[in-house]
Amino acid sequence: MGVETRRQRDRQDRYDAILDAAEAVFFSKGYERCSMDDIARESRVSRPLLYVYFTDKPAIMRGIMLRAAQALRERFADVLQSLDVGAQQIKAIGHAYYRFSVEQPDYFDALTEASSMVHRAADAAIDTELAACASGTMDLMETALQRGVADGSLSAERVSDPMTTAYYLRGAVHGVIMQCRSLSDVKPGHPAPDALVSYTLEMLGHSMAP
Repeated sequence: MGVETRRQRDRQDRYDAILDAAEAVFFSKGYERCSMDDIARESRVSRPLLYVYFTDKPAIMRGIMLRAAQALRERFADVLQSLDVGAQQIKAIGHAYYRFSVEQPDYFDALTEASSMVHRAADAAIDTELAACASGTMDLMETALQRGVADGSLSAERVSDPMTTAYYLRGAVHGVIMQCRSLSDVKPGHPAPDALVSYTLEMLGHSMAP
């Protein structure tokens, strides 16, 4: 391994270690209640060295948001690789989004709160990666919808604009997931979160059926 390659690997390792530490601090104390000093202590680097890698807290949070976006995109990509029928892919993507919110709630929250970061100091490189990752995630949904129309499992008339339909479905499922969070203590007569998500996806599927 060359010297330059080793330096790049060491820099990436340090970058990842700082993000790991920042996740531990942000997710335990809350973004607003922690400081760069907290992150420096958790990552065991000096404050000056921390600033070599990240200009401020929003820049670190953007790095975590990118991790979250990549994790979600991977889940959607796995669905497309494991199923062949478009309608089944779309339904499974909905379940994958819900499982993401349950199994990686901190990442789900980071993406949910992403819009609040827009006004903060920008990081052009990470922002570009974030935009590309978000676009790629929606492209996967659009691909599943297009496949459904092509294989006849979805209505060409009802899915006349796959891109718009993808945004509609993402918004609908996201809204139900947010509702599910208030159903953690299920009361008599109230739907369980899993059941509500399944019902929602069934209804959305019916609305697009041939």
